[in-house]
Amino acid sequence: MLLRPRQKLFVERSLRALDEHGNTLGVAPTGAGKTIMLSATVGERLKGSAAKAAVLAHRDELTEQNRSKFARVNPAITTSVVDASSKNWEGQVTFAMVPTLTRPANLAAMPALDLLVIDETHHAIADSYQRIIDRALQRNPMCRIYGVTATPGRGDRKGLRKVFSNVADQIRLGELVASGHLVTPRTFVIDVGVQEELRHIPRAGEDFDMAAVAQVMDTVPVTDAVIQHWREKAGDRQTVVFCSTVAHAENVASAFNRAGAAAVLITGDMPDGERRRALAAFASGEAQVVVNVAVLTEGWDHPPTSCVVLLRPSSYKSTMIQMVGRGLRTVDPVEHPGIVKTDCIILDFGTASLQHGSLEQDINLDQQPGTGEAPTKTCPSCEAVLPISVMECPLCGHVFAAAGKVVEALSDFAMTEIDLLKRSSFQWCDLFGDDAALVANGFHGWGGIFFLEGRWHAVGGAKGKRPRLLAIGERMICLAAADDWLNTQESDESAHKSKTWLRQAPTDRQLQLLPPEVRADLSLTRYQASALLTFQFNRQRIRHLVMSAGAGTLAEAA
Repeated sequence: MLLRPRQKLFVERSLRALDEHGNTLGVAPTGAGKTIMLSATVGERLKGSAAKAAVLAHRDELTEQNRSKFARVNPAITTSVVDASSKNWEGQVTFAMVPTLTRPANLAAMPALDLLVIDETHHAIADSYQRIIDRALQRNPMCRIYGVTATPGRGDRKGLRKVFSNVADQIRLGELVASGHLVTPRTFVIDVGVQEELRHIPRAGEDFDMAAVAQVMDTVPVTDAVIQHWREKAGDRQTVVFCSTVAHAENVASAFNRAGAAAVLITGDMPDGERRRALAAFASGEAQVVVNVAVLTEGWDHPPTSCVVLLRPSSYKSTMIQMVGRGLRTVDPVEHPGIVKTDCIILDFGTASLQHGSLEQDINLDQQPGTGEAPTKTCPSCEAVLPISVMECPLCGHVFAAAGKVVEALSDFAMTEIDLLKRSSFQWCDLFGDDAALVANGFHGWGGIFFLEGRWHAVGGAKGKRPRLLAIGERMICLAAADDWLNTQESDESAHKSKTWLRQAPTDRQLQLLPPEVRADLSLTRYQASALLTFQFNRQRIRHLVMSAGAGTLAEAA
């Protein structure tokens, strides 16, 4: 498996920080490939040694997911599991369930580790995690501590400075939107006559007093106005709504249902079975709206969701981004047939966007990640070493004042697309010179994007696999999906963008298989001929996939 260039940079910075500080935190939002980067970092750290590592997770499904993805990235490294049914430390990397490992007998059996990895690191200061960290450092004071999370801000506002002294890298949400790995957010800040009151809401601890917020927001006129604006701007979209209190959420869900939009309610104290049934109804499309308080800010994704409604303020920008992130996932047309998603509408009826700056202001092409040594700054509140672009300290929540520069909204996709093509590990060929069909070849697979009837389509194929539809919608989203498909099929050894043979003349066999008008092109290269032949051999299947997607049977999520 091949990492994206930005993922490689994240890994390089993580390894450098582990060497320099002995611990480090990496922050990467939904869509960045957090588990892939975690796996690559661990693999590089252990390469060619007998060192041992453990990867902690707090849920069974995360443990299994992490182990499966780790094996794809590091097929030669042995793994084992410590959970309710297994207590095996024989692998070079052990994937451990925290509730199981913290039991005294299991903790006593933990061998000396050289690297302790904490997935979903915002849990790291919980007592159970602290017992494991303390034990690891007792057994080996030189054990490195590495954490990765999409959401460093905790609900109780306790910082992570107790465990980490620095942040190695933070992938910005805007980088992933600009590269096509997340859809573009379209934010509408709507005042239904309560913004002035919301500005004077007091804080309760580190966040706003949500009971006071509910007194302002949880009224029939406000809720009716919310539903009216939602109908006008996003009434055909699957929607997640964030409310201030449980009573507020109950009233909003009831109002949506009375208005004819099927809604389900999710609260923190619901029985697991009831919650699963509600989320299943939303996932199946039986319900169009899911209403919650603070339950769905992390650990939940339903990619067809293309509208987020904010009915509460948030004192931290990271909280707002967590909520908005629920709607930014791109859609796999195989997993969700008939769904086309090109953007996500954010309806902010509070003050979050006004307080923190709209998400579009944070999504920009001004700060490219660069390579090599990243410039840093020190947090004035907790003295953590941070990447210079960070505006909110992931370890303590300190908010840095803007430097006075107004950042423009995301505006220049052409520049970003060229950058993505340049950064790809593969050479993309414009097959017919009209910019409507691009194909890239690897040794084991191929990817292509094709334009038809105002919409782009990504298609990928591999040895022994039928070509499949990867994405539908915006050009950048399709290009990112096709490039990721190639990364999944290939490796560092088979990525060949810079190889000289790409520019050599076509072989006689290639020329025999190509049509006469193509053979007449004296500038044709061996790689271009290969891309043309890939398209020629797969034309019928590509045409079927693209024409079926554009047959007018698709439900728009845009």
